[in-house]
Formats: sequence, C-alpha cells, structure tokens
Amino acid sequence: MARRKKIYEGKAKILYEGPEPGTLVQYFKDDATAFNAEKHDVIEGKGVLNNRLSEFFMTGLNTIGVPTHFIKRINMREQLIRSVEIIPLEVVVRNVAAGSMSKRLGIEEGTQLPRPIIEFYYKDDALGDPLVTEEHVIAFGWASQQDLDDIVALALRVNDFLSGVMLAVGIKLIDFKIEIGRIWEGDFMRLIVADEISPDSCRLWDIKTGQKLDKDVFRRDLGNLTDAYTEVARRLGVLPSNVTHATKPTLIN
Repeated sequence: MARRKKIYEGKAKILYEGPEPGTLVQYFKDDATAFNAEKHDVIEGKGVLNNRLSEFFMTGLNTIGVPTHFIKRINMREQLIRSVEIIPLEVVVRNVAAGSMSKRLGIEEGTQLPRPIIEFYYKDDALGDPLVTEEHVIAFGWASQQDLDDIVALALRVNDFLSGVMLAVGIKLIDFKIEIGRIWEGDFMRLIVADEISPDSCRLWDIKTGQKLDKDVFRRDLGNLTDAYTEVARRLGVLPSNVTHATKPTLIN
C-alpha cells in the first residue's frame, strides 16, 4: 500500500502529498459537520458521493474554461489536484435568501434575490468564519482589488454553470460556497477554483417540492443525508455503482 505524507486534515477532507511536485491527493471523508463542527456525525458513503460530484462539477468548469485545481479522480474517495495557495476567504454566492442571510437580515427563506449576491467570509474556525467586506479583505492583505475583481468574475461564472446544470435536472441552486487558490506559472500568477463543489457546499432545493437536497438535511435533522446526496448524484448521472468505504493510505510523519 502506498505510503503518503499527510499535509492537512480538515473537517471533511484530508490532503496528502501528491505523486508529482505541485500536486496533492484530496481524500473525502464520511464526516458531516455543522455549526462550526459543534454538530458532528459520520455518514456512510458521504465521502464517495462528494468525490464523484465534485469531480463532475470541476470537470465541467474546466471544460468551459473556468480553471480549477482538479486534475483527475484516482479512486472512489480520492482525486489528484494541483497544489495552490488558498486565499483565506470563503466566497459565497446567493441567488435565493436562506440560512444565515435570512437570519441576519430577517428575509424569509426562499425569497428570490434581485441578482446574485456575493459575500466574503474570513476563513478562521476559531472566529466562526465571520462575514467581512471588501475593505477588510484589501486592508488586511488577504487579496488585492484586482484579485477581488477576478474572484467575483470567477464566482459569477461558476454560478451560471451550476445554476444551468441544476435547473436541467429539476434542482434550484439556492447558494453555494467556493474557495479560490493562487497558482504561479513562471512569474505569472492566476486564480483558480479550489477545495470542492458538492452538496456540502451548496444549497439545493427540488424545484417542484422545495425538498432540501444538501447539508441542511443534516443541519436541521430533515432526514437521511446520504439519500439526499444520492438523489443529486442520480439526477446528474454520476451515481457510483458501489458506495463503500475505501481504505485510508498509510501515513508517515
């Protein structure tokens, strides 16, 4: 069995040293967390589904010219990705009021927004990933004004792509979160979509019934999370034929 060095472990994924310089192996765990990890469970098969769904979305983005860190899927739980310098922001695109926006602004969930609204959250679990403004981002050096312009452009292109894909299978894209990374090609730096795109990072509602097909099922105890994610995968035609646990690689310190 391959021996790999663990680079980083988050709430839902593990990053291992990749086979080539500038690459990493991203492993999708079955852990489900909510409310800044105050709620936690292990959901059989969740990592397999998120790996396949993120592959589907990232491949689609690459195909239409939106650059991502995704290179290829390795197996049921792992994918090969480009190593990037993550900008410490969660970029949230909202099409419909829901979740924290509804609570914060007193807007009823399900209210269609007049246009997509982009929000930035500073990535810091200890602080609860606080909402920040563009002024904060620039003042503290997390990104430049040009970076922010490029991030907004990327986020809106991702929104257009995901909205269309979901609409075609009877799902409404309520909102989603992405992360952006920097890569260097010689002296040239560019920004690419990183992390993952899956029902963990999107709000997805059935167009006809309003049924939630995302992590709100876990957050709000609305049913079986795997069933919800499986339904998304089934509609998109990416349902894995055998959802099982994959063995974790042996680690070295």
